[in-house]
Amino acid sequence: MSTAQRPPQAPPAPTPTLPPRTAYLVLAVVFLADVMDLLDSSIANLAGPSIRADLGGGEVTVQWVLSAYTAAFALGLVTSGRLGDLLGRRRLFLLGMTGFTLASLACGLAPGVVFLIAARTVQGLCGSVMIPQGLALVKVVFPPQHLRRALVPVGPLMGVATVAGPLLAGWLLHLNLLGSEWRSIFLVNVPFGVLAAALALRVLPRRGGEDPTARLDLTGVGLLTAASALLIVPLIQGRELGWPVWTFAMMAASLALFALFAASERRSGHPLIAPTLLRRRSFVVGLAIVAGFYSALGAFVLVLNLLLQQGLHWSPLHTGLALIPWALGTTVAVLLAGAVLAKRLGRATLHLGLSLTVAGLLCLYGSLAHWGTAVTIHNLAPALLLTGFGSGLVFVPLVDYILGDATPEEVGTGAGLLNAVQQFATATGVAALGTLYFTRAPHSPLKAAQLLFTILAGLNLLTLLLVGLLPRRRQPD
Repeated sequence: MSTAQRPPQAPPAPTPTLPPRTAYLVLAVVFLADVMDLLDSSIANLAGPSIRADLGGGEVTVQWVLSAYTAAFALGLVTSGRLGDLLGRRRLFLLGMTGFTLASLACGLAPGVVFLIAARTVQGLCGSVMIPQGLALVKVVFPPQHLRRALVPVGPLMGVATVAGPLLAGWLLHLNLLGSEWRSIFLVNVPFGVLAAALALRVLPRRGGEDPTARLDLTGVGLLTAASALLIVPLIQGRELGWPVWTFAMMAASLALFALFAASERRSGHPLIAPTLLRRRSFVVGLAIVAGFYSALGAFVLVLNLLLQQGLHWSPLHTGLALIPWALGTTVAVLLAGAVLAKRLGRATLHLGLSLTVAGLLCLYGSLAHWGTAVTIHNLAPALLLTGFGSGLVFVPLVDYILGDATPEEVGTGAGLLNAVQQFATATGVAALGTLYFTRAPHSPLKAAQLLFTILAGLNLLTLLLVGLLPRRRQPD
């Protein structure tokens, strides 16, 4: 289309000019929101067996508590960027933070399983609204030449939060404050949420770089939401109900709706996904890599927690301590990948990370085969450290290489979609591979975990082979 033919574009919203102190307060608010989301998704893994023991329900209770949050978060991410343009990023961040805090309170006071799962779903949706608006606001309040320097401390601090998550969960469950048992892991969000909301109300800019031309494709949103729900529900409930015919009908209907969504996107004037992205081999391959890697990661954390707590009868605190080598390995690798390895090794960083992840999972298999039920924290530590280090090397550069040949106009949409696929793949991994573990665990939890770790090693090996199809250059920062 020639310049003369282009429709007139509305001018972008003016960028606010804030004093440095206020800009860093905005960063602090957004960082606190990110930590709340990170801790809530990680510590809930550790509390799953305790929740089931208290509230009852079948084995799928644990899967639903985890998948309800991540699936809702993924679906919300697809549209939250557009909603920020339509409704205002500041307003949506405050709405998301308030909703996340209230949903955390509802989770902590849940009288039963159904109520808890519903509250977790609302919590995930509110988190998906809150997190993208915060990131967009940080980019607005810092000039481009100062943004990188401002974000330098965020990586190490998020790393500390990653390591602290399992330990905090185990400690809270061990303390059992006022007889709260697992409820404290959700209630701890409430004071932090109130503090963050109050600070956000005071310091966030009223204009956040919104695009006044943005529109929301409601048909696409409806089709994508329905297709995702029709896939997750039977994957989680099917085994417990004996795989009735309706579970297979729902999965078939899910595939049909995903196809309708793709067709709708091609015809839409305001598609949720930039059509040019899906014509890039690197991006389509990247979607498969993200799906494989994060579905394996979600299932790994679930299975390891279930094995240690239900299979080996370790306490939540004991389990939290056992997970520290994995979290520490992840943190160190993330810092190394971002600061050194991704620049020196390039795309080979992904090959190295996935290779170490496969090696770590196989070492974990070997540790369980050798020590059996007598395995200790010290026996598991080397394999968990290696697995975490390998995964950490993948986190930072993966999206940059998937988007290596994307245009600047495609990068924002592509990164958002990859983040949504990451969350949905995590939920799907918990649902599908968790179901396989529960099928085998009654006979031997140890053998079931060994089987799953072998499958997860295979999934990571498959993603390793696909990495060679990504661009050799990563997207510039």
